[in-house]
Amino acid sequence: MARITAGIATSHVPAIGAALDNGRAAEPDWAPIFQGYQWTRRWLAEHRPDVVVLVYNDHASNFSMEVVPTFAIGCAEAFAPADEGWGPRPVPVVMGHQPLAWRLTESLIGEEFDLTIVNRLDVDHGLTVPLSLMFGQPEAWPVRVIPLAVNVIQHPPPSGERCYKLGEAIARAVASFPEDLKVQVWGTGGMSHQLTGERAGHINQAFDTGFLDKLTQDPEALRRIGHKEFIVEAGSEGVELIMWLVMRGALGPKARELHRFYHVPASNTAVGHMVLEPA
Repeated sequence: MARITAGIATSHVPAIGAALDNGRAAEPDWAPIFQGYQWTRRWLAEHRPDVVVLVYNDHASNFSMEVVPTFAIGCAEAFAPADEGWGPRPVPVVMGHQPLAWRLTESLIGEEFDLTIVNRLDVDHGLTVPLSLMFGQPEAWPVRVIPLAVNVIQHPPPSGERCYKLGEAIARAVASFPEDLKVQVWGTGGMSHQLTGERAGHINQAFDTGFLDKLTQDPEALRRIGHKEFIVEAGSEGVELIMWLVMRGALGPKARELHRFYHVPASNTAVGHMVLEPA
């Protein structure tokens, strides 16, 4: 049967993708960020999954503010890079895994998660930047990907508790799939940052590092963080961290930290990254 072998959490800062695409990864401002992912690239070469369930948020690239699903799953055969206003990123088309995507859809809806089923989906930097950080610039992505979009744009987003439970339900769905597949769940977005308003540029390193600690030491505490606390402590865009909780929920009650990286700043944003495995 299919099994979840690991979880990965990472920021998905769009400027990171632009730096890589434009040959700036070795420049002093960017080199420390890419170096922080070298361990994971080596580890993935030896522990590569067959499928990644990649939890991200759309940035009004595929969904407009007229239609904002709370949870949406991509069930297509392939997903093209989105044009975010300056042309699509020069990255490979993302190939899906339709049989597992439909098993997830059926199982999660059966557990009363009202997923929006998306049969045509262009994916933006929220999904492609994490792939670039983990795999560089290949001619084709070396894994199949199931996009799982979470609303963190339009109030009200789902709670951290609901996202954690979604991760638990994903684990049950994966375990029910009869094919022998190695599956990873990636949670993306965050860490603390605010892009607009009087607190633009807000970064809370203490909150960020505490969140990283609690992913293994006290995930129950993370489930209880409310929207207001996320905004106060981590900035208006810090609520993206609820997507990390989908990943954490999928790993089971206990998880082991394999790698951690934290860096400030990247385009006025805190970058966080962790690799976890079920304990």
